[in-house]
Parts: sequence; structure tokens; C-alpha cells
Amino acid sequence: MNIRPTRDRVIVRRTQEEKTTASGLIIPDSATEKPSQGEVLAVGKGKVADNGNVIALEVKVGDTVVFGQYAGTEIKSNNETLLVMREDDLVAVID
Repeated sequence: MNIRPTRDRVIVRRTQEEKTTASGLIIPDSATEKPSQGEVLAVGKGKVADNGNVIALEVKVGDTVVFGQYAGTEIKSNNETLLVMREDDLVAVID
């Protein structure tokens, strides 16, 4: 990847939304919601505190994270839509 986030930002690839229900019904694209979880692809160096110290991020590349439905800014890279967001926009890390 040729994109590097700055400071306390992370780059996330959304997971694929489910196209079928548990009972096998196919969900049309117009009825699916954007997934609110994804994989962290890149992280910045960290948040700069008031005293100038850099506070490292809690997430790392490869983590699966949960975020708000409208969190982040969408960007296009290599025909793929990615999200750039602050670490504060992340709600949880899935182990």
C-alpha cells in the first residue's frame, strides 16, 4: 500500500457485507447496510500530547475493529474503497 496515515489516524478496509441471510434468502444491494467493522491496514505514528510526547496507538495492522456507520473518510486506492479515520472513531477491537 502506498498510503501512510498521519498521527492518530488509521486506514481500514471494510469487511464484505452479507449477501444472504442465515435462512438462505438473498439480500439485494439496495437493502444492505455498510458494514461497521473492518481490518486495519495501516496506522499512524501516534497522537501528540500537549507536552509534545507521542502516545502510541492501541490498534495495530491486522486488527479487526468496529466503528460507527458514518465514521471516517472514504478514499480510493488501487480500485478499492478504504476508510481513513482517527483512532477515537474506533469503538472496539475484535479478538
